[in-house]
Amino acid sequence: MTGITENILEQTCLEWLAELGWTVLHGPDLAPGMPGQEREDYRQIFLLDRLRDALTRVNPEVPSAGVEEALRRILAVGGPDIVSNNRAFHRLLTDGVDVEVPSLDGYGGSRHLKVWLLDLEEIDNNDWVALNQYTVIEDNKNRRADVVVFVNGLPLSILELKNPGDENATIKHAFNQLQTYKKDIPSLFTGNELLVISDGIQSRCGTITSGWDRFMPWRTIDGESVAPKGIPELETTIRGLFERRVFLDYILNFVVFEDDGAKIIKKSAAYHQYWAVNKALGCTLSACGIDAEASRLFGRFPAESNPWQVAEPTTHYGKGTPHFGGKRIGVVWHTQGSGKSLSMTFYAGKVIRHPNMNNPTLLVITDRNDLDDQLFGTFAGCKDLLRQSPVQAGSRAHLRELLKVASGGVVFTTIQKFMPDQKGDVHPLLSDRANIVVIADEAHRSQYDFIDGFARHLHDALPHASFIGFTGTPIERDDRSTPAVFGEYIDKYDILRAVEDGATVPIYYENRLARIELVESEKPRIDPEFEEITEGEEETGRQKLRSKWAALEAMVGAEKRIALVAEDLVAHFETRLEAMDGKAMIVCMSRRIAVDTYQAIRKLRPDWHADDDTAGTMKIVMSGSASDHTDWQPHIRNKAGREALAKRFKDPADELKLVIVRDMWLTGFDCPSMHTMYIDKPMSGHNLMQAIARVNRVFRDKPGGLVVDYIGLADSLKRALANYTASGGRGDATIDQEQALAVFLEKYEIVRDMLHGFDYRSVVSGPASGRIAGLTRAMEYVLALKDGKKRYLPAVSTLTKAFALAVPNPKALVLRDEVGFFQELRAALVKTTGDEQGKSPDDMESAIRQLVSRAVASTEVIDIFAAAGMEKPDISIMSDEFLEEVQALPQRNLALELLKKLINDEIRSRSKKNVVQARSFAEMLEQSVRKYQNRAIETAEVIQELIRLARELREAGKRGETLGLNEDEVAFYDALADNGSATQVMGDEKLKMLAMELVLRVRQSVTIDWTLRENARAQIRVLVKRILRQFGYPPDMEKKATELVLEQAEVLCKAWAVS
Repeated sequence: MTGITENILEQTCLEWLAELGWTVLHGPDLAPGMPGQEREDYRQIFLLDRLRDALTRVNPEVPSAGVEEALRRILAVGGPDIVSNNRAFHRLLTDGVDVEVPSLDGYGGSRHLKVWLLDLEEIDNNDWVALNQYTVIEDNKNRRADVVVFVNGLPLSILELKNPGDENATIKHAFNQLQTYKKDIPSLFTGNELLVISDGIQSRCGTITSGWDRFMPWRTIDGESVAPKGIPELETTIRGLFERRVFLDYILNFVVFEDDGAKIIKKSAAYHQYWAVNKALGCTLSACGIDAEASRLFGRFPAESNPWQVAEPTTHYGKGTPHFGGKRIGVVWHTQGSGKSLSMTFYAGKVIRHPNMNNPTLLVITDRNDLDDQLFGTFAGCKDLLRQSPVQAGSRAHLRELLKVASGGVVFTTIQKFMPDQKGDVHPLLSDRANIVVIADEAHRSQYDFIDGFARHLHDALPHASFIGFTGTPIERDDRSTPAVFGEYIDKYDILRAVEDGATVPIYYENRLARIELVESEKPRIDPEFEEITEGEEETGRQKLRSKWAALEAMVGAEKRIALVAEDLVAHFETRLEAMDGKAMIVCMSRRIAVDTYQAIRKLRPDWHADDDTAGTMKIVMSGSASDHTDWQPHIRNKAGREALAKRFKDPADELKLVIVRDMWLTGFDCPSMHTMYIDKPMSGHNLMQAIARVNRVFRDKPGGLVVDYIGLADSLKRALANYTASGGRGDATIDQEQALAVFLEKYEIVRDMLHGFDYRSVVSGPASGRIAGLTRAMEYVLALKDGKKRYLPAVSTLTKAFALAVPNPKALVLRDEVGFFQELRAALVKTTGDEQGKSPDDMESAIRQLVSRAVASTEVIDIFAAAGMEKPDISIMSDEFLEEVQALPQRNLALELLKKLINDEIRSRSKKNVVQARSFAEMLEQSVRKYQNRAIETAEVIQELIRLARELREAGKRGETLGLNEDEVAFYDALADNGSATQVMGDEKLKMLAMELVLRVRQSVTIDWTLRENARAQIRVLVKRILRQFGYPPDMEKKATELVLEQAEVLCKAWAVS
């Protein structure tokens, strides 16, 4: 039976694309010198003839001179920065190319036209091509992409595939390969809109700036249901995302470049965002009285127009039109951390650019200034998609001015700015246009006071507007007013799906109340009728009106209690940091408590404090004024100061690890490296759900976030979860940390049981001087087990992640040093036996930390050669002295693994130059190891065999000197001499001359991609046969020799072709 290979996966992928209407071509057939040539050389990225033909076909009103000018503009995109080039190309793709051509009036003037790169309505008017094995050479770097898809000659997507049958060919390797391509052949990425990596079973999508943790799955074909588990993810990705109309919609409407002034990040929609936004657009059109089915989502437009600007509306937007506006669009509920702000941006872009929306005005409302700033920042960073810069209303007067415009605009405001001039007044009418869409962030009754408050004023001001809500938490069960304003759910994306997709990580919950030792009278009690006040209300003194809040605040903020919380919290956080690098947030009940908590921690860790905002490990983020206490003033900053702190906190490498907040940064704030939240403030409902979601962001290998409860949130969490479940949500909002402990203990037992019979605890508890020797004995023990190394390495990796989630539970901490030893043993096995490939930069920046055992003062890296008292060998030499040292090692299994590693490494190196020699030694190594595994020989015997093999391998490397041949010639000589009779018939000297002639002639004849083009291979095969006959090579062995020579040439041809 023939196994699955990467080629089979590639062909299957191309078949799926062909079924969707893509034309499948073999990349080498379009290469230079081929009958079907479409490229002048391998530096040419675009398929120029196809691009020129498409520009002419899509823009029939543009004369040829205009098409050529557009072509020049497209090809001129380039520069040293790959992301800037990509952004410039994307603008041409979405906005078209402006060209100047002679006017038609005959007076010698000129006119300006727009040249579009794609036909958005007649998709068959575009040229759809999928190419495999697409070779690009840039700066002497030769790379070949598996599948590249072209639309109108533009390379818009790359699919990098790995063999599903090879356990070492993972999608992570495909990701790393794309990073290599970006470095070596950056021109291929100028026009790229989408990257796909897959091993057939798993599949992930990302952009040119996406890190490994931001490559996400595409799990639906039709947008209605998640594909069943039995369907390969690559098939779902191809059929769901590369359906041609979806593909165009996606690359034009669901790609943004977030620019914060420091760097540009390219982001694209996840599948749940894409489908939710398109559903929301359909609901918006319906709410506005537009036939969503008949309305154009794509379209070809006259040359002088912009397809994203408004054509004549199909329905009149008149004043007071009864069936327009004042309508409920619905609510999009996507769990926190799954990209809600970006979904709102994509939605805004589609509504703005829909021609039948007639240049609408979008009003984005939040309930707090800091949320307004955060969401505004997201929209402002994506202004390319919106084709305009959003505007933030600074006051009520400014808001009214912005909304009195005749059309257009994206306006941000807080709901509080919709207050009438006098209490009890009706808000004045600002606009009775119906193409106004109000987008509410976190649409909840408690946020907007829909019955009697701000929402009524909003309706008075904009009576015919349509309303849509976006929320990260479900609407409360007893909330009837929110659906009355916005409508029912449009789309749901719950915690279960978000965690399964890798869009978020699970949140664990730890109750630390018992750690705060207070007498009953000193313990805070949260009244069910307790009503929280906001930071702004506290600042204005309104807390005096609420005696329950004031009384509870006094107990929570008692000096003794704060000192106890601070002491426990510092120890807890430091333990967390030992296991996992990252950040934490403390949530306090009042600004006073926040400041007092800061001072209590400062007493314990004075070096965490710094007067300068550019330094220090902890900071407070809160509002305030000049009239506040003098002790508070160092912590009160203006907007720019808070933004500077946010930038520091979001930087994983910055020393700012801990922030203390009251209300700020609890919603909408995104810091992926934050893994712990300490809550010492009564919270409930969606406010609680929003706050704890700060720790659910994906970051490197972070396994989960942790919420630590110092106030008693268990009941509030239960009520929030009950509402979440009743609303149709699946998955746990939080998971009790005891479950994480249980998982850790289970994984610990697996590793411990593997070492049953080896007294590792004596090594852990013994003196540092005996640590290395003990580690060496442990390695010997694991290597003696059946598949010991193969089972041990992944078991400890899983244990390490489980430990990071379980700490600082005392039951986990008591095993800390043992876990540290297990990790050290794993690292030593990897280093010594070389079973894992080199780590990528992302792996090197892992959030999970290697524990430094308290039992060892030294931090030296274990080197098994040093442990055995040996010099580290020059592997390419493998001297007799070194081999004798290995032979003398008392740890026989370790000696065997060392020899296997050294010989394998050398064989791997030889295989890149000499196929026959590498194959011969690999067979000898495999035969010796198999005899040992079958217990046909003992450890001592197999060591002797491998030492002998190592010496033969060493001597084989010197054969060129003896034969008078260079490395390439020796490789061809070995291919010819593989037939023993050839040397007898021809003689050694003639065989050497034949090898030299073959190297010379074949090297002159090979071209890039000759191995992929059967006609080119045939030409080389004919050449080899002709030379073999000229030299009188035995005809009965000619066929085998020819294939061996061709195989050897394939190994060497890359270096030959480039040089």
